[in-house]
Amino acid sequence: MKMGFPAGKLPAGVLARMLARHARGGDRVLVGPRVGEDATVLDFGEKLLVAKTDPITFATDRIGWYAVHVCANDLAVMGARPLWFLAALLLPEGRTDEMLVESIFADLARSCAELHVALCGGHTEITAGLDRPIVVGHMLGEVPRDRLVTSSGARPGDVLLLTKGLAVEGTAILAREKAEALTPLLPRELIQRASDLLLQPGISVVPEAAALCEVCRPRAMHDATEGGLATALRELAFASGTGLWIDADRVTILPETRAVCDALRVDAWGLIASGALLAAVRPEDASAAVRAVEARGISCRTIGEVRPPESGLQVASGQSLRDLPVFQTDELARLFARPE
Repeated sequence: MKMGFPAGKLPAGVLARMLARHARGGDRVLVGPRVGEDATVLDFGEKLLVAKTDPITFATDRIGWYAVHVCANDLAVMGARPLWFLAALLLPEGRTDEMLVESIFADLARSCAELHVALCGGHTEITAGLDRPIVVGHMLGEVPRDRLVTSSGARPGDVLLLTKGLAVEGTAILAREKAEALTPLLPRELIQRASDLLLQPGISVVPEAAALCEVCRPRAMHDATEGGLATALRELAFASGTGLWIDADRVTILPETRAVCDALRVDAWGLIASGALLAAVRPEDASAAVRAVEARGISCRTIGEVRPPESGLQVASGQSLRDLPVFQTDELARLFARPE
C-alpha cells in the first residue's frame, strides 16, 4: 500500500523538484519560489514589492492574529516593511456563527493596526468538510532595492544569531490547545505563563528584523516556523549552499517550553517556532547586532557560525557533536495526529 505524506510541509526535495519543473518567473521576478526563501520579490523600480501567503491550520484560538503576524514576519526577514494584508477565511459548515466571524475579523483588524498595515481585501466563505476555521493570509510590502535581504546570502565565516529561543509559538499553541491534557501534569500557573508566550515575548520578529537592518546589512535572515529551529537552520543552509555549526548550549529554551515539551513528549527543536529570528551577520557586525536587538527588550544570542558545505550541519553540546536532527513533520502536527 502506497503511503502518502504526513501533515506538514512537503519534503524539501519533493518541493524543490516541483518548483524546478513547474514554477515560471519573469523579468520582474527577482526572487521566485525557492526552498528556504520566505517570500517572493518583484521589481517595481526603486522599491521592490515583497509578497507572501501563508495559512493558519494548527491553531484555532487567535487565528486572525497569527495570520497577520506570521505573514508580516516573512516580509520583515527580507528587510521589507509590511504594508497591505488580504485574508481568505474558510469557515466550517454548521459550526460558524456571527460571534466566531466577529472574533476573527476583530483579531485581523487589531493585528493589522499594531503593525500599521492596511487590511485591504480578501475572501470569506462557509466551506464544507472543515472541522475548524482556516485563515490564509496574504501580505504585501516594500523594501528599497539596496536593502533587500534573502535567506540565500549566508557565507562561511558568518555568525549566526537567534532571538527569543526555541519553540515560543509552539509552546503557546500547546498550552492553549492541550490545556486539558496538561492540567494534571503541570501547575496551572505554568500553563498560563506558557499560553501567554504568544504575546510576550510574542511571535513577531518585525521589531528585531528592523533593529538588525538599522545597524548592519544582514547577510541572511529566516523566520523559524513549521518544523522548528532545526528545519529553519536546514532551510537557511540549503538556500545559501553552506554548512552550519550550532552550539546547542547557547540556544535559549524557556522553562515553560521545557516543561510543556517534556510533559507532552515533543522535541522543542522540531516544534513550530515563529518569534525566533535566525540571522547570519558578518563577524564584525555581530556585537552591534546583538546590542541593537536587546535595546528593544528582545533577547538575542550568538548560537554558531556558517561553515563550508562540506562541513555538514552539526550541533555541539558539551563534548558531544551530532548531526542536526531532521523533522519530516512538525512536532505539533505529530502530536495532534497521535491517538489520545
